[in-house]
Amino acid sequence: MKKPLLDPHIADVAPAGAAFTEYDEEHMITYMRLLDADQQGAHWRDVSRIVLRIDPDTEADRARLAFESHLSRARWMAEQGYRHLLRGGA
Repeated sequence: MKKPLLDPHIADVAPAGAAFTEYDEEHMITYMRLLDADQQGAHWRDVSRIVLRIDPDTEADRARLAFESHLSRARWMAEQGYRHLLRGGA
C-alpha cells in the first residue's frame, strides 16, 4: 500500500461499490477526517470547505454531493473496505 496523501485531489463523487480502489487508497486520510468530523457533529458545509476544499457558498450542489459521497465511502471503508487493506490493498 502506498502512503496516503495529505492533500489529494478530491473528485466530485467518491467511488461506490464493493471494490477497493486506488482512489480509496489515496484518500484514506480524507476518509478519516470525514469520519472524525461526522462523529463530532460538524456541519457539512464546514467539512466541505475544510476537508474537501470545495466552497459550498459558490458551489453548493457540488459541495453537498462530494460531501455525501465521500462520507458514505468513508463509512463503507470503516465497516467493510478495511478488509481490503488487510489483504494488501488495491
